[in-house]
Amino acid sequence: MADYLISGGTGYVPEDGMTGAVLFNCGDGLTYNDFLILPGFIDFTSDQVDLTSALTRKITLKTPLVSSPMDTVTEADMAIAMALQGGIGIVHHNCTPEFQANEVRKVKKYEQGFIMDPVVMNPKNTVKDVFKAKAEHGFSGIPITENGKLGGKLLGIVTARDIDFVDKEYDNRPLEHFMTKREDLVVAPANVTLKEANEILQKSKKGKLPIVNENDELVSIISRTDLKKHREFPLASKDPRKQLLVGAAIGTREEDKVRLDLLVQAGVDVVILDSSQGNSIFQINMIRYIKEKYPDLQVIGGNVVTAAQAKNLIDAGIDALRVGMGSGSICITQEVMAVGRPQGTAVYKVAEYARRFGIPVVADGGISTVGHITKALALGASTVMMGSLLAGTSEAPGEYFFSDGVRLKKYRGMGSLDAMEQNRSSQNRYFSESDKLKVAQGVSGSIVDKGSIHKFIPYLVAGIQHGCQDIGAKSLSMLRSMMYSGELKFEKRTNAAQYEGGIHGLHSFEKRLY
Repeated sequence: MADYLISGGTGYVPEDGMTGAVLFNCGDGLTYNDFLILPGFIDFTSDQVDLTSALTRKITLKTPLVSSPMDTVTEADMAIAMALQGGIGIVHHNCTPEFQANEVRKVKKYEQGFIMDPVVMNPKNTVKDVFKAKAEHGFSGIPITENGKLGGKLLGIVTARDIDFVDKEYDNRPLEHFMTKREDLVVAPANVTLKEANEILQKSKKGKLPIVNENDELVSIISRTDLKKHREFPLASKDPRKQLLVGAAIGTREEDKVRLDLLVQAGVDVVILDSSQGNSIFQINMIRYIKEKYPDLQVIGGNVVTAAQAKNLIDAGIDALRVGMGSGSICITQEVMAVGRPQGTAVYKVAEYARRFGIPVVADGGISTVGHITKALALGASTVMMGSLLAGTSEAPGEYFFSDGVRLKKYRGMGSLDAMEQNRSSQNRYFSESDKLKVAQGVSGSIVDKGSIHKFIPYLVAGIQHGCQDIGAKSLSMLRSMMYSGELKFEKRTNAAQYEGGIHGLHSFEKRLY
Protein backbone atom coordinates (compact mmCIF):
# COMPACT_ATOMS: atom_id res chain seq x y z
CA MET A 1 0.00 0.00 0.00
CA ALA A 2 2.74 2.43 0.92
CA ASP A 3 5.35 1.43 -1.68
CA TYR A 4 5.18 4.89 -3.24
CA LEU A 5 6.05 6.59 0.07
CA ILE A 6 9.65 7.51 0.88
CA SER A 7 10.59 7.13 4.52
CA GLY A 8 12.98 9.50 6.18
CA GLY A 9 13.19 12.97 7.77
CA THR A 10 11.50 16.16 6.66
CA GLY A 11 14.72 18.10 6.11
CA TYR A 12 14.23 18.02 2.36
CA VAL A 13 11.83 20.63 0.92
CA PRO A 14 11.60 20.83 -2.88
CA GLU A 15 11.94 24.14 -4.72
CA ASP A 16 8.52 25.63 -5.28
CA GLY A 17 7.22 28.70 -7.11
CA MET A 18 9.15 31.43 -8.89
CA THR A 19 11.05 34.45 -7.61
CA GLY A 20 9.91 37.87 -8.74
CA ALA A 21 12.96 38.15 -11.00
CA VAL A 22 12.07 34.92 -12.82
CA LEU A 23 8.33 35.68 -13.05
CA PHE A 24 8.72 39.19 -14.46
CA ASN A 25 11.57 38.43 -16.85
CA CYS A 26 9.62 35.79 -18.77
CA GLY A 27 8.77 38.21 -21.58
CA ASP A 28 5.03 38.45 -20.83
CA GLY A 29 3.32 41.53 -19.43
CA LEU A 30 1.46 40.48 -16.26
CA THR A 31 -1.46 42.08 -14.44
CA TYR A 32 -2.27 41.54 -10.77
CA ASN A 33 -4.70 38.75 -11.69
CA ASP A 34 -2.04 36.81 -13.62
CA PHE A 35 -0.15 35.60 -10.54
CA LEU A 36 -0.50 34.65 -6.88
CA ILE A 37 1.91 34.82 -3.94
CA LEU A 38 2.69 31.53 -2.22
CA PRO A 39 2.04 31.45 1.56
CA GLY A 40 4.82 31.56 4.16
CA PHE A 41 5.11 30.84 7.91
CA ILE A 42 2.95 32.68 10.47
CA ASP A 43 4.38 33.50 13.91
CA PHE A 44 2.52 36.75 14.66
CA THR A 45 -1.03 38.10 14.65
CA SER A 46 -2.34 40.23 11.78
CA ASP A 47 -2.71 43.36 13.94
CA GLN A 48 1.06 43.25 14.57
CA VAL A 49 1.79 43.90 10.88
CA ASP A 50 3.38 47.33 10.48
CA LEU A 51 2.14 49.09 7.32
CA THR A 52 4.42 52.14 7.66
CA SER A 53 5.87 53.01 4.27
CA ALA A 54 7.50 55.88 2.37
CA LEU A 55 5.44 58.08 0.07
CA THR A 56 8.49 60.13 -0.98
CA ARG A 57 12.10 60.49 0.15
CA LYS A 58 11.01 62.58 3.15
CA ILE A 59 7.32 61.75 3.75
CA THR A 60 6.31 58.53 5.53
CA LEU A 61 2.74 57.25 5.93
CA LYS A 62 1.40 54.81 8.51
CA THR A 63 -1.07 53.48 5.93
CA PRO A 64 0.27 52.98 2.36
CA LEU A 65 -2.86 54.30 0.64
CA VAL A 66 -3.19 57.37 -1.61
CA SER A 67 -6.33 58.78 -3.24
CA SER A 68 -6.00 59.67 -6.91
CA PRO A 69 -6.06 63.30 -8.16
CA MET A 70 -9.31 62.87 -10.11
CA ASP A 71 -12.25 65.27 -10.01
CA THR A 72 -14.63 62.48 -8.98
CA VAL A 73 -12.29 61.19 -6.26
CA THR A 74 -10.26 63.79 -4.33
CA GLU A 75 -11.15 67.20 -3.00
CA ALA A 76 -10.86 68.43 0.60
CA ASP A 77 -13.31 65.95 2.20
CA MET A 78 -11.52 62.93 0.70
CA ALA A 79 -8.06 64.32 1.50
CA ILE A 80 -9.06 64.95 5.13
CA ALA A 81 -10.51 61.45 5.52
CA MET A 82 -7.47 59.79 3.90
CA ALA A 83 -5.04 61.70 6.13
CA LEU A 84 -7.02 60.88 9.28
CA GLN A 85 -6.81 57.18 8.37
CA GLY A 86 -3.03 57.35 7.93
CA GLY A 87 -2.87 57.78 4.14
CA ILE A 88 -2.91 60.93 2.01
CA GLY A 89 -5.19 62.53 -0.57
CA ILE A 90 -3.96 64.27 -3.73
CA VAL A 91 -6.31 67.11 -4.70
CA HIS A 92 -7.09 67.16 -8.46
CA HIS A 93 -6.29 70.12 -10.71
CA ASN A 94 -9.26 69.98 -13.10
CA CYS A 95 -10.33 73.31 -11.56
CA THR A 96 -9.09 76.87 -11.09
CA PRO A 97 -5.80 77.32 -9.18
CA GLU A 98 -7.70 79.30 -6.52
CA PHE A 99 -10.23 76.50 -5.94
CA GLN A 100 -7.50 73.87 -5.66
CA ALA A 101 -5.43 75.98 -3.26
CA ASN A 102 -8.52 76.56 -1.11
CA GLU A 103 -9.18 72.79 -0.92
CA VAL A 104 -5.58 72.31 0.25
CA ARG A 105 -6.05 75.10 2.80
CA LYS A 106 -9.17 73.38 4.20
CA VAL A 107 -7.16 70.20 4.81
CA LYS A 108 -4.26 72.03 6.48
CA LYS A 109 -6.60 73.93 8.80
CA TYR A 110 -8.76 70.92 9.64
CA GLU A 111 -6.86 69.38 12.54
CA GLN A 112 -3.99 70.84 14.45
CA GLY A 113 -2.45 71.04 17.89
CA PHE A 114 -1.53 74.69 18.32
CA ILE A 115 -3.17 76.60 15.47
CA MET A 116 -0.39 79.05 14.63
CA ASP A 117 -2.26 80.94 11.89
CA PRO A 118 -5.92 81.04 12.98
CA VAL A 119 -8.57 83.11 11.23
CA VAL A 120 -8.76 86.34 13.30
CA MET A 121 -11.23 89.24 13.11
CA ASN A 122 -11.64 92.64 14.75
CA PRO A 123 -14.69 93.95 16.68
CA LYS A 124 -15.96 95.86 13.63
CA ASN A 125 -16.18 92.74 11.45
CA THR A 126 -19.78 91.59 11.00
CA VAL A 127 -21.79 88.43 11.64
CA LYS A 128 -21.87 87.94 7.88
CA ASP A 129 -18.03 87.81 7.87
CA VAL A 130 -18.10 84.90 10.34
CA PHE A 131 -20.58 82.93 8.22
CA LYS A 132 -18.40 83.57 5.18
CA ALA A 133 -15.31 82.31 7.06
CA LYS A 134 -17.23 79.24 8.18
CA ALA A 135 -18.22 78.46 4.57
CA GLU A 136 -14.61 78.87 3.43
CA HIS A 137 -12.75 77.13 6.27
CA GLY A 138 -15.36 74.85 7.85
CA PHE A 139 -15.27 76.30 11.39
CA SER A 140 -16.65 79.35 13.19
CA GLY A 141 -14.66 79.71 16.46
CA ILE A 142 -12.87 82.97 15.66
CA PRO A 143 -10.78 85.04 18.11
CA ILE A 144 -11.32 88.83 18.08
CA THR A 145 -8.31 91.12 18.47
CA GLU A 146 -7.92 94.90 18.39
CA ASN A 147 -6.38 94.96 14.92
CA GLY A 148 -8.02 91.79 13.56
CA LYS A 149 -4.67 90.03 13.29
CA LEU A 150 -2.65 87.41 15.12
CA GLY A 151 -0.44 89.27 17.59
CA GLY A 152 -3.11 91.85 18.37
CA LYS A 153 -4.56 92.39 21.86
CA LEU A 154 -7.22 89.75 22.56
CA LEU A 155 -10.71 91.24 23.08
CA GLY A 156 -12.92 88.18 22.86
CA ILE A 157 -14.01 85.23 20.74
CA VAL A 158 -17.00 84.45 18.50
CA THR A 159 -18.26 80.86 18.30
CA ALA A 160 -21.23 79.18 16.65
CA ARG A 161 -23.16 79.47 19.94
CA ASP A 162 -22.89 83.26 19.79
CA ILE A 163 -24.38 83.67 16.32
CA ASP A 164 -26.30 80.50 15.40
CA PHE A 165 -29.70 82.00 16.28
CA VAL A 166 -29.05 85.57 15.23
CA ASP A 167 -31.73 86.87 12.83
CA LYS A 168 -30.64 87.65 9.29
CA GLU A 169 -31.43 91.34 9.82
CA TYR A 170 -28.40 91.46 12.18
CA ASP A 171 -25.96 90.04 9.60
CA ASN A 172 -24.27 93.41 9.18
CA ARG A 173 -23.98 94.22 12.89
CA PRO A 174 -20.45 94.36 14.37
CA LEU A 175 -19.16 91.33 16.27
CA GLU A 176 -18.51 93.42 19.42
CA HIS A 177 -22.25 93.03 20.14
CA PHE A 178 -22.14 89.21 20.00
CA MET A 179 -18.65 88.05 21.02
CA THR A 180 -17.77 86.46 24.35
CA LYS A 181 -15.75 89.19 26.10
CA ARG A 182 -12.13 88.78 27.20
CA GLU A 183 -12.99 88.74 30.92
CA ASP A 184 -15.21 85.67 30.37
CA LEU A 185 -12.58 83.71 28.45
CA VAL A 186 -10.31 80.92 29.69
CA VAL A 187 -6.84 81.48 28.21
CA ALA A 188 -3.39 79.91 28.56
CA PRO A 189 0.09 81.52 28.61
CA ALA A 190 2.42 81.36 25.59
CA ASN A 191 4.81 78.88 27.25
CA VAL A 192 2.07 76.27 27.90
CA THR A 193 2.70 72.72 26.63
CA LEU A 194 0.19 70.86 24.46
CA LYS A 195 -0.51 68.45 27.31
CA GLU A 196 -1.16 71.31 29.78
CA ALA A 197 -3.36 73.09 27.24
CA ASN A 198 -5.37 69.89 26.75
CA GLU A 199 -5.93 69.63 30.52
CA ILE A 200 -7.10 73.26 30.72
CA LEU A 201 -9.57 72.66 27.89
CA GLN A 202 -10.92 69.51 29.54
CA LYS A 203 -11.40 71.22 32.91
CA SER A 204 -12.94 74.39 31.46
CA LYS A 205 -15.21 72.45 29.06
CA LYS A 206 -14.66 75.22 26.50
CA GLY A 207 -14.42 74.63 22.75
CA LYS A 208 -11.45 76.92 22.08
CA LEU A 209 -8.43 77.90 24.14
CA PRO A 210 -6.67 81.15 23.10
CA ILE A 211 -2.94 81.27 23.87
CA VAL A 212 -1.70 84.75 24.86
CA ASN A 213 1.66 86.32 25.78
CA GLU A 214 2.45 88.54 28.79
CA ASN A 215 0.88 91.57 26.99
CA ASP A 216 -2.37 89.66 26.47
CA GLU A 217 -1.69 89.46 22.73
CA LEU A 218 -2.97 86.41 20.82
CA VAL A 219 -0.17 84.06 19.70
CA SER A 220 -2.13 80.89 18.83
CA ILE A 221 -5.27 78.91 19.64
CA ILE A 222 -6.18 75.30 20.48
CA SER A 223 -9.42 73.54 19.53
CA ARG A 224 -11.31 70.96 21.60
CA THR A 225 -12.58 69.13 18.51
CA ASP A 226 -8.96 68.61 17.39
CA LEU A 227 -8.18 66.83 20.66
CA LYS A 228 -11.12 64.47 20.11
CA LYS A 229 -10.03 63.79 16.53
CA HIS A 230 -6.50 63.02 17.72
CA ARG A 231 -7.86 60.32 20.05
CA GLU A 232 -10.10 58.82 17.35
CA PHE A 233 -7.42 58.73 14.64
CA PRO A 234 -4.07 57.69 16.14
CA LEU A 235 -2.59 56.85 12.70
CA ALA A 236 -3.35 60.28 11.20
CA SER A 237 -0.75 61.60 8.72
CA LYS A 238 0.57 64.91 10.09
CA ASP A 239 3.38 67.35 9.44
CA PRO A 240 5.71 68.63 12.22
CA ARG A 241 3.14 71.35 13.06
CA LYS A 242 0.49 68.65 13.67
CA GLN A 243 -1.44 69.63 10.53
CA LEU A 244 -2.81 66.92 8.25
CA LEU A 245 -0.67 66.01 5.24
CA VAL A 246 -2.11 66.79 1.81
CA GLY A 247 -0.87 66.64 -1.77
CA ALA A 248 -1.98 68.31 -4.98
CA ALA A 249 -1.60 67.63 -8.69
CA ILE A 250 -0.24 70.16 -11.18
CA GLY A 251 0.60 70.09 -14.88
CA THR A 252 3.84 70.95 -16.61
CA ARG A 253 2.83 74.11 -18.49
CA GLU A 254 3.89 77.69 -17.81
CA GLU A 255 0.56 78.58 -16.15
CA ASP A 256 1.08 75.74 -13.68
CA LYS A 257 3.86 77.76 -12.06
CA VAL A 258 1.23 80.20 -10.79
CA ARG A 259 -0.84 77.26 -9.52
CA LEU A 260 2.26 75.91 -7.77
CA ASP A 261 2.83 79.22 -5.96
CA LEU A 262 -0.76 79.27 -4.67
CA LEU A 263 -0.50 75.65 -3.49
CA VAL A 264 2.75 76.32 -1.61
CA GLN A 265 1.15 79.36 0.05
CA ALA A 266 -1.77 77.13 1.09
CA GLY A 267 0.69 74.71 2.75
CA VAL A 268 0.77 71.75 0.34
CA ASP A 269 3.18 68.99 1.45
CA VAL A 270 3.76 67.21 -1.87
CA VAL A 271 2.93 67.89 -5.52
CA ILE A 272 2.35 65.29 -8.21
CA LEU A 273 3.27 66.17 -11.78
CA ASP A 274 0.16 64.80 -13.43
CA SER A 275 0.83 63.39 -16.88
CA SER A 276 -0.26 60.21 -18.63
CA GLN A 277 3.32 59.91 -20.01
CA GLY A 278 5.83 61.47 -17.65
CA ASN A 279 9.01 60.94 -19.64
CA SER A 280 8.98 64.35 -21.33
CA ILE A 281 11.15 67.46 -21.51
CA PHE A 282 8.17 69.40 -20.09
CA GLN A 283 8.17 67.36 -16.90
CA ILE A 284 11.96 67.35 -16.55
CA ASN A 285 12.02 71.15 -16.84
CA MET A 286 9.19 71.50 -14.30
CA ILE A 287 10.98 69.23 -11.79
CA ARG A 288 14.11 71.37 -12.06
CA TYR A 289 12.08 74.58 -11.71
CA ILE A 290 10.31 73.35 -8.56
CA LYS A 291 13.49 72.04 -6.96
CA GLU A 292 15.23 75.36 -7.58
CA LYS A 293 12.37 77.54 -6.30
CA TYR A 294 11.06 75.28 -3.50
CA PRO A 295 13.90 72.87 -2.63
CA ASP A 296 12.07 71.42 0.41
CA LEU A 297 8.85 70.65 -1.47
CA GLN A 298 8.45 66.95 -2.24
CA VAL A 299 7.72 66.17 -5.91
CA ILE A 300 6.28 62.95 -7.35
CA GLY A 301 6.91 62.42 -11.07
CA GLY A 302 5.21 60.23 -13.61
CA ASN A 303 3.45 58.39 -14.91
CA VAL A 304 6.11 55.89 -15.99
CA VAL A 305 6.15 52.14 -16.68
CA THR A 306 9.77 51.45 -17.68
CA ALA A 307 13.17 51.88 -16.04
CA ALA A 308 14.30 54.08 -18.96
CA GLN A 309 11.44 56.51 -18.30
CA ALA A 310 12.17 56.45 -14.57
CA LYS A 311 15.88 57.23 -15.11
CA ASN A 312 15.23 60.62 -16.71
CA LEU A 313 12.94 61.73 -13.88
CA ILE A 314 15.30 60.44 -11.17
CA ASP A 315 18.17 62.33 -12.81
CA ALA A 316 16.03 65.48 -12.78
CA GLY A 317 15.65 65.25 -8.97
CA ILE A 318 12.29 63.56 -8.34
CA ASP A 319 11.35 62.39 -4.80
CA ALA A 320 9.04 59.50 -5.82
CA LEU A 321 7.66 57.90 -8.98
CA ARG A 322 4.05 57.24 -9.96
CA VAL A 323 3.75 54.03 -11.98
CA GLY A 324 0.95 53.07 -14.34
CA MET A 325 -0.21 53.68 -17.90
CA GLY A 326 -3.60 52.60 -19.15
CA SER A 327 -4.41 50.18 -16.29
CA GLY A 328 -7.18 52.16 -14.57
CA SER A 329 -10.77 50.93 -14.85
CA ILE A 330 -11.85 54.08 -16.73
CA CYS A 331 -8.64 54.45 -18.78
CA ILE A 332 -8.51 53.47 -22.47
CA THR A 333 -4.96 54.69 -23.21
CA GLN A 334 -3.72 51.19 -24.11
CA GLU A 335 -6.68 50.65 -26.40
CA VAL A 336 -6.52 54.05 -28.15
CA MET A 337 -2.79 54.87 -28.09
CA ALA A 338 -1.40 51.31 -28.31
CA VAL A 339 1.03 52.35 -25.57
CA GLY A 340 1.28 51.28 -21.93
CA ARG A 341 2.15 48.22 -19.87
CA PRO A 342 0.31 45.65 -17.73
CA GLN A 343 0.44 46.99 -14.20
CA GLY A 344 2.10 44.08 -12.40
CA THR A 345 5.09 44.12 -14.72
CA ALA A 346 5.26 47.94 -14.70
CA VAL A 347 5.40 48.13 -10.89
CA TYR A 348 8.04 45.40 -10.59
CA LYS A 349 10.33 46.79 -13.29
CA VAL A 350 10.23 50.43 -12.14
CA ALA A 351 10.43 49.64 -8.40
CA GLU A 352 13.37 47.28 -8.93
CA TYR A 353 15.27 50.08 -10.69
CA ALA A 354 14.18 53.01 -8.50
CA ARG A 355 15.10 51.29 -5.22
CA ARG A 356 18.77 51.54 -6.18
CA PHE A 357 18.44 55.32 -5.84
CA GLY A 358 16.23 55.36 -2.74
CA ILE A 359 13.18 56.47 -4.74
CA PRO A 360 9.79 55.13 -3.53
CA VAL A 361 7.20 54.00 -6.06
CA VAL A 362 3.46 54.77 -6.04
CA ALA A 363 1.52 52.01 -7.85
CA ASP A 364 -1.26 53.85 -9.69
CA GLY A 365 -4.09 51.97 -11.39
CA GLY A 366 -5.41 48.45 -11.80
CA ILE A 367 -6.49 48.16 -8.14
CA SER A 368 -9.95 46.66 -7.83
CA THR A 369 -9.59 44.48 -4.70
CA VAL A 370 -7.64 44.55 -1.45
CA GLY A 371 -5.62 41.59 -2.77
CA HIS A 372 -4.36 43.77 -5.62
CA ILE A 373 -3.02 46.25 -3.05
CA THR A 374 -1.05 43.49 -1.29
CA LYS A 375 0.32 42.29 -4.64
CA ALA A 376 1.42 45.81 -5.64
CA LEU A 377 3.24 46.24 -2.32
CA ALA A 378 4.85 42.80 -2.68
CA LEU A 379 6.19 43.81 -6.12
CA GLY A 380 8.13 46.71 -4.61
CA ALA A 381 5.64 49.59 -4.49
CA SER A 382 5.81 51.65 -1.30
CA THR A 383 2.28 53.03 -1.61
CA VAL A 384 -0.78 52.36 -3.74
CA MET A 385 -2.91 55.01 -5.45
CA MET A 386 -6.61 54.30 -5.90
CA GLY A 387 -9.33 55.91 -8.00
CA SER A 388 -12.29 53.62 -8.67
CA LEU A 389 -11.82 51.81 -5.35
CA LEU A 390 -12.50 55.09 -3.48
CA ALA A 391 -15.00 56.65 -5.89
CA GLY A 392 -18.53 56.06 -4.66
CA THR A 393 -17.61 56.73 -1.04
CA SER A 394 -19.45 59.54 0.74
CA GLU A 395 -16.26 61.65 0.87
CA ALA A 396 -15.77 61.58 -2.93
CA PRO A 397 -17.01 64.71 -4.78
CA GLY A 398 -20.44 64.63 -6.39
CA GLU A 399 -23.98 63.71 -5.45
CA TYR A 400 -25.47 60.24 -5.18
CA PHE A 401 -28.19 59.22 -7.63
CA PHE A 402 -30.32 56.12 -8.10
CA SER A 403 -30.49 53.86 -11.16
CA ASP A 404 -32.66 50.72 -11.13
CA GLY A 405 -32.85 51.00 -7.36
CA VAL A 406 -29.04 51.09 -6.91
CA ARG A 407 -27.37 54.08 -5.21
CA LEU A 408 -24.52 55.35 -7.40
CA LYS A 409 -21.99 58.15 -7.81
CA LYS A 410 -20.44 59.42 -11.03
CA TYR A 411 -16.86 58.37 -11.79
CA ARG A 412 -14.87 59.42 -14.83
CA GLY A 413 -11.37 59.23 -16.22
CA MET A 414 -9.41 62.46 -16.50
CA GLY A 415 -8.88 61.60 -20.17
CA SER A 416 -12.63 61.33 -20.82
CA LEU A 417 -14.22 63.95 -23.06
CA ASP A 418 -16.38 64.99 -20.07
CA ALA A 419 -13.32 65.91 -17.99
CA MET A 420 -11.38 67.49 -20.86
CA GLU A 421 -14.32 69.71 -21.78
CA GLN A 422 -14.62 70.94 -18.18
CA ASN A 423 -11.10 72.26 -17.71
CA ARG A 424 -7.87 72.78 -19.66
CA SER A 425 -5.79 71.01 -16.98
CA SER A 426 -7.25 67.66 -17.97
CA GLN A 427 -6.35 68.33 -21.62
CA ASN A 428 -2.78 69.20 -20.61
CA ARG A 429 -2.42 65.86 -18.83
CA TYR A 430 -2.95 64.06 -22.15
CA PHE A 431 -1.07 66.61 -24.32
CA SER A 432 -4.39 67.48 -26.02
CA GLU A 433 -4.76 71.20 -25.26
CA SER A 434 -3.95 72.29 -28.84
CA ASP A 435 -5.86 69.53 -30.65
CA LYS A 436 -8.84 70.63 -32.72
CA LEU A 437 -10.32 67.16 -32.26
CA LYS A 438 -9.96 65.69 -28.75
CA VAL A 439 -9.03 62.00 -28.60
CA ALA A 440 -10.53 60.43 -25.48
CA GLN A 441 -8.22 58.32 -23.30
CA GLY A 442 -10.87 57.65 -20.65
CA VAL A 443 -14.57 57.06 -20.15
CA SER A 444 -17.32 58.26 -17.81
CA GLY A 445 -19.29 55.83 -15.70
CA SER A 446 -20.79 55.26 -12.28
CA ILE A 447 -19.74 53.43 -9.11
CA VAL A 448 -21.92 51.74 -6.49
CA ASP A 449 -22.15 53.50 -3.10
CA LYS A 450 -19.37 52.24 -0.79
CA GLY A 451 -20.28 54.21 2.34
CA SER A 452 -17.73 56.24 4.28
CA ILE A 453 -13.95 56.17 3.90
CA HIS A 454 -13.82 55.81 7.70
CA LYS A 455 -15.28 52.30 7.33
CA PHE A 456 -13.78 51.38 3.96
CA ILE A 457 -10.10 52.22 4.68
CA PRO A 458 -10.00 50.16 7.93
CA TYR A 459 -11.33 47.22 5.85
CA LEU A 460 -8.51 47.69 3.32
CA VAL A 461 -5.92 48.01 6.11
CA ALA A 462 -7.14 44.81 7.79
CA GLY A 463 -7.06 43.02 4.43
CA ILE A 464 -3.46 44.07 3.74
CA GLN A 465 -2.41 43.01 7.25
CA HIS A 466 -4.02 39.59 6.83
CA GLY A 467 -2.36 39.19 3.43
CA CYS A 468 1.05 40.02 4.90
CA GLN A 469 0.40 37.58 7.75
CA ASP A 470 -0.33 34.73 5.29
CA ILE A 471 2.87 35.60 3.43
CA GLY A 472 4.84 35.68 6.70
CA ALA A 473 5.89 39.34 6.48
CA LYS A 474 5.56 41.38 9.67
CA SER A 475 6.06 44.72 7.89
CA LEU A 476 6.02 46.16 4.38
CA SER A 477 9.79 46.67 4.42
CA MET A 478 10.15 42.97 5.31
CA LEU A 479 7.71 42.08 2.50
CA ARG A 480 9.85 43.92 -0.05
CA SER A 481 13.13 42.47 1.27
CA MET A 482 11.63 38.95 1.05
CA MET A 483 10.74 39.61 -2.58
CA TYR A 484 14.14 40.99 -3.58
CA SER A 485 16.03 38.24 -1.72
CA GLY A 486 14.05 35.54 -3.53
CA GLU A 487 12.42 34.22 -0.36
CA LEU A 488 8.99 35.36 -1.54
CA LYS A 489 7.68 33.02 -4.23
CA PHE A 490 5.07 33.62 -6.93
CA GLU A 491 3.09 31.43 -9.29
CA LYS A 492 1.43 32.23 -12.60
CA ARG A 493 -2.32 31.65 -12.91
CA THR A 494 -4.05 30.18 -15.92
CA ASN A 495 -7.53 31.38 -16.88
CA ALA A 496 -8.94 28.25 -15.23
CA ALA A 497 -6.99 29.04 -12.05
CA GLN A 498 -8.37 32.56 -12.01
CA TYR A 499 -11.90 31.16 -12.40
CA GLU A 500 -11.26 28.70 -9.57
CA GLY A 501 -9.92 31.49 -7.33
CA GLY A 502 -13.10 33.52 -7.68
CA ILE A 503 -16.67 32.78 -6.65
CA HIS A 504 -18.02 29.91 -8.74
CA GLY A 505 -20.49 27.04 -8.78
CA LEU A 506 -23.25 28.93 -6.92
CA HIS A 507 -26.81 29.53 -8.05
CA SER A 508 -26.80 32.92 -6.32
CA PHE A 509 -24.74 34.71 -3.69
CA GLU A 510 -24.35 37.96 -1.79
CA LYS A 511 -20.84 39.43 -1.64
CA ARG A 512 -20.41 41.56 1.49
CA LEU A 513 -16.85 42.70 2.12
CA TYR A 514 -17.23 44.36 5.53
